[in-house]
Amino acid sequence: MKKVIVVSAHPDDEILGCGGTLLKHIEKGDQVDWLITTSVFTSQGFTKERVDSREEEIQKVKEELGINTIYRLDYPTMSLTDESLIKMIPKVSKIFNEAEPEIIYLLNRSDAHSDHNITFRSVMACTKSFRYPFVKRVLMYECISETEFGPTLPENVFMPTYFVDISKYRDKKNELMKIYSSELGEHPFPRSLRNMDALSTFRGATIGVEFAEAFQVLKWIDK
Repeated sequence: MKKVIVVSAHPDDEILGCGGTLLKHIEKGDQVDWLITTSVFTSQGFTKERVDSREEEIQKVKEELGINTIYRLDYPTMSLTDESLIKMIPKVSKIFNEAEPEIIYLLNRSDAHSDHNITFRSVMACTKSFRYPFVKRVLMYECISETEFGPTLPENVFMPTYFVDISKYRDKKNELMKIYSSELGEHPFPRSLRNMDALSTFRGATIGVEFAEAFQVLKWIDK
């Protein structure tokens, strides 16, 4: 059994980026934990109904996906900045030392949303081999509506180097995404089932399967 943790800034990132891969891990008997760095609060102007419905979505995804443990940092959404790092990194470190993940699925560093970027930087600070010897793999996933809207600079390009065949899990991935109904729209809105299928079809064609998810490998230790 492998210990896996998927990191999302906002609930739905994890399904968009690697929902099929997580389903595959769970079917193989791996333990999958989930770290969410932000939450919504009425103090930000969200209605109580929306705060409650978001919590219901998280719990339903946890149950239907088969997540072992959810870890929450509860930073207000759309609030993460460079100043957040000094307190955020120790919190991530504590979670990693408790969960001891071997495999980390992480947001792409150059996503358009600042919450994604700060989350990425906090997590990467907690992958040093001499402090976290249990970490063997770190992989960035692409998140529709954020990765493709990041600045198109050479140093920011998402370069897929690892692919997972999710043909068997595509329908379940889409069903899980439907739980986040308020985040979905109709094409050409980026977060649409049609766009999800288009991306997984393209990634699948790259490796000769029907549907796939793509990752950029940041660390792969084979001892």
